[in-house]
Amino acid sequence: MSDSVIAPPSTSRIDHHATSGLDCLAETEAFNAAFETRAGSVADRGRGVDPAMLATLRRNRLGGDTPPVRLAEARDLRVEVDGTRVGLRILVSDVVEGVYLHIHGGGWMFGSADGQDERLWDIARTARLAVLSVDYRLAPEHPYPAALDDCERAALWLVRNCVAEFGTDRLLIGGESAGAHLSLTSLLRLRDQHGITGAFRAVHLTFGPFDLSMTPSQRLFGSRRLLSNTDSLRSTYDAFVPGRSAEQRRDPDVSPLYAELTRMPAARVVVGTMDPLRDDSLFLAARWRAAGCPVELEVVAGAMHGFTLFPLTITERELYRQTEFLART
Repeated sequence: MSDSVIAPPSTSRIDHHATSGLDCLAETEAFNAAFETRAGSVADRGRGVDPAMLATLRRNRLGGDTPPVRLAEARDLRVEVDGTRVGLRILVSDVVEGVYLHIHGGGWMFGSADGQDERLWDIARTARLAVLSVDYRLAPEHPYPAALDDCERAALWLVRNCVAEFGTDRLLIGGESAGAHLSLTSLLRLRDQHGITGAFRAVHLTFGPFDLSMTPSQRLFGSRRLLSNTDSLRSTYDAFVPGRSAEQRRDPDVSPLYAELTRMPAARVVVGTMDPLRDDSLFLAARWRAAGCPVELEVVAGAMHGFTLFPLTITERELYRQTEFLART
């Protein structure tokens, strides 16, 4: 959920092999400071969606200024669900013990199903999975509920076809940022609109926005120029759910923090302490547990929103833990 196009600052002087908690925090804080310095040198384009900025964000990999790497191991598939087609990017390991439905981030406005091939291929091989990433429609051209409709259809197709296509009914779902939001709202739609529970064994939710009317941490974060802040979140929400009041944005289909959370699968929820979406994850994990569903909460010291996009020790550790969770649940 970025409000500007900023390449990662140089990390050549940072020791990525630091192992202690204090070393990890020092590295993370140094990276944040370098990021802010670089962000401060970029002219403030103001609030709202700048077409040129949006075009650049859609062209490049999340968090940077270079195009994504598209692997030959991946293939694209368009599937039909109840008369409507949706695109999937598929990477299949040699041994398949489950299927992970991945939903990319990007503030519902950028990012793509083919934008993280290298990372998803690592997950597929290490966790012995088939990984499918959803090519959902983007705002502001396609505001809510277009993205959610597409992700719901992808989830439905997988539930109906997983055994025939991949030889397993062990299903997982998850994503980052807006992708975490769409993962959770898709699960809620499966339960509430299709009567489907238990099909997905686990959900992985990385720094997601779960209250689009804004939790305290979102409202109080201010204008600090990390990857996301209060102003950039407001601008993103205005593009995704335009013309809605704060009360209207508390509809559980828009803000899943307000949903009934019973009969949800095991969850792993991840957020950094320097993320304006911190409360979203903290509150969601508490409500998940109160609903009687298993949940693991990981709060990463010093981490900003989107920290897994950057070459940090905390990123290496988090990706290892994410893959381990997907392999064992």
